[in-house]
Amino acid sequence: MRKKALWSALCAVLCLGLLVSGAFAATFLNIGTGTTGGTYYPVGAALAKIWSDTIPDMKASAQSTGGTVNNIQLMADGEAEMGFMDGLYYHAYMGQGKYEGNPQKDLRAMLPLYPEPIHLLVAKGSGIKSIADFKGKRVSIGAVASGTEVTARELLKAAGIDPDKDITPENLGLSDTAAAFGDKRIDCGIVVGSLGIAGVVEVTTLDIVEFIDLSDEVLDKVMEQTPYWVPFTIPANFYKNQTAPVKTYASWNIIAVKDSVDADLVYQLTKNAFDKKADVVAVNSKMETMLPENAKLFKIPMHPGAEKYYKEVGVIQ
Repeated sequence: MRKKALWSALCAVLCLGLLVSGAFAATFLNIGTGTTGGTYYPVGAALAKIWSDTIPDMKASAQSTGGTVNNIQLMADGEAEMGFMDGLYYHAYMGQGKYEGNPQKDLRAMLPLYPEPIHLLVAKGSGIKSIADFKGKRVSIGAVASGTEVTARELLKAAGIDPDKDITPENLGLSDTAAAFGDKRIDCGIVVGSLGIAGVVEVTTLDIVEFIDLSDEVLDKVMEQTPYWVPFTIPANFYKNQTAPVKTYASWNIIAVKDSVDADLVYQLTKNAFDKKADVVAVNSKMETMLPENAKLFKIPMHPGAEKYYKEVGVIQ
């Protein structure tokens, strides 16, 4: 009888332990974002709070990182379940460029964020009317090894310009590009960044630059070579002293998630992000462009959980 009683007591303790541990079980979600001074981190922190507040037993946290490349690696290493990414996610999934021989096939698209258009700037009064006129000019093409430099070189080549022979390339970051325009040390600048990016705001407010359009011919070549780019128009009067719309192209930032994350959870993450969108926009107004219909711009497969949401709201079949 004593053994039976002891066994019953032990079973009761074990059952209670299981119940208690189940009651306090939590799902942890690490989100790779970007530097604390950028857009990714504060938006990621806002989403983490939304998900932690609205999904039972969810503990989401935003991790400050080096950005897209870092986030892809964190996800590959199992140190993050999702990450903010620019158009490089396409090359990573396809195993192209720096990912040749190492395709990141576990990446799945979840949320469309906002576009990052190409800003083609020329010194005001320079007489430069098209990218063909960049030949023989001093052109800022972005910091060494930056995404901007990669994009600038691709664009110049698509326009029939050798970036090492036909121009004087200047490897300048955004703030240095703005300063160089002010000092008249460059004639042109190729800037990649979201609408309202600080350096472009600075030089347009000072009224020392002009925008130029890209021709359909160049745009078609870019789209053919790099599918994650899409045509884009900078609206008239978005920047000071920019009175006409500007025809260019852009890539869309997204949040990608690992394919191994539970589909029901990804559905809840997607739905709650849109349900609480106002809280995200309050952190950064560019998140107004986080619209369900922009899921059509994804260039890699959607996660099944996200796909369920987009079908539910009628943006995909």
